[in-house]
Amino acid sequence: MSYLAEYKSKLVSANEALKAVKSGDTVNYGEFVMASHFLDWALAQRKDELNDVKIITTTCPFIPKTVEVDPEQEHFIYNDWHFSGASRKLHDKGLCFYIPLTYHEAPSFYERGYVPVDVALIKLTPMDKQGFFNHGTSNSMTPAFCDSAKIVIAEVNESIPKCLGGNRESIHVSEIDYIVEGDNKPLIQLPDLPITDVDNQVAELVMEELEDGACIQLGIGAMPNAIGSMIAKSDLKDLGVHTEMLVDSYVDMYEAGRITGRRKQIDKCKMVYTFAMGSNKLYEFLDENPVCAIFPVNYTNNPFVIGQNDKVTAINNAIEVDLYGQACSESSGVRHISGTGGQLDFIFGSYKSQAGKGLVCLSSTTTGKNGETISRIKPTLTPGGIVTDPRSINFYVITEYGKAMLKGKSTWQRAEALINIAHPQFRDELIKEAQKMKIWRKSNKLV
Repeated sequence: MSYLAEYKSKLVSANEALKAVKSGDTVNYGEFVMASHFLDWALAQRKDELNDVKIITTTCPFIPKTVEVDPEQEHFIYNDWHFSGASRKLHDKGLCFYIPLTYHEAPSFYERGYVPVDVALIKLTPMDKQGFFNHGTSNSMTPAFCDSAKIVIAEVNESIPKCLGGNRESIHVSEIDYIVEGDNKPLIQLPDLPITDVDNQVAELVMEELEDGACIQLGIGAMPNAIGSMIAKSDLKDLGVHTEMLVDSYVDMYEAGRITGRRKQIDKCKMVYTFAMGSNKLYEFLDENPVCAIFPVNYTNNPFVIGQNDKVTAINNAIEVDLYGQACSESSGVRHISGTGGQLDFIFGSYKSQAGKGLVCLSSTTTGKNGETISRIKPTLTPGGIVTDPRSINFYVITEYGKAMLKGKSTWQRAEALINIAHPQFRDELIKEAQKMKIWRKSNKLV
């Protein structure tokens, strides 16, 4: 049978394909902007026929129809490996559950059978002449859950960029059970986040840590965007990219001539990533671009792979940091905000890199619900706060007031370094708390 004939033999309507889902099944949606609203809508139509269907996704950027039609969770139970803004809103209502994850381990959960998948719902580019569909902008654990799934249902969407590997960036028609031709709706674009003066102040301090030939990883948010903008306007040379997430600022840095990858030790001259989210500028840049290489996350985020490149500079955000050096990037107390994601992978991996640096960046304060100013450097994490980077792993912490390098520092030295970069309004209070915690010496002096 020719590939085209096999394609046509598997081509069905969305409603016909979704009949494959049975009560009690686990259904894995695509990741990030590759989650299919089209297949989700079709599954939602079967609500009254199904019970206890467990849905798993990764940072789905929209509120699924399956959740909207079943607020009592009698038919669908929704779970996310790493929260989007949509998942966060649903979690606040008790309609979404987080699955704890150290990101580079994700494919092994499927391979070892810890997460059995009955049906995979994915979104792909059109088939090429060799019978392959491309996974588009998300490759992190998609190949693993498709391998694990008993049934694979694919929506074909002509708007998806063809993202070159790397490896496992494609799936063959022979590995797919049902094919659905979707509505070709364009990929969701991330909105521009406003960059504050504090973001720029922190970014300037980060720029001091960057060198020619550094291999960079940027997290998501306004502060990494500010850093990317400054890099694009700088005179830095031959930067490399080994990251989990590719965003618009990498396009700006590449087009400004800052990124060449020529000094990388592995994947030389390639911008390595595992998923991408951004604007159409990014998606158009990725389409069939051999400069970019998309890999599964057990490669991109493996700390021992990360460490093979020199001068890895990993730049990430946090919600708060305590005086022991523990960084919380996932919750505000018990309110879930995000997930571990790749932050721990890259902070750990950067230390394995020759001359590497793992930077946790945050503003020194935030504004509370009642308009009060709250320190983000705290004696201890807010009760219920999740430790993303343990004190034994955390490397650098940066606020607009300076940098604290924590490696090799005792508890009192950490307390001093972190209080030095707290907002001045809170330093005396933090010293008193450090004294109560027995992590302050009388001879300590703040700069």
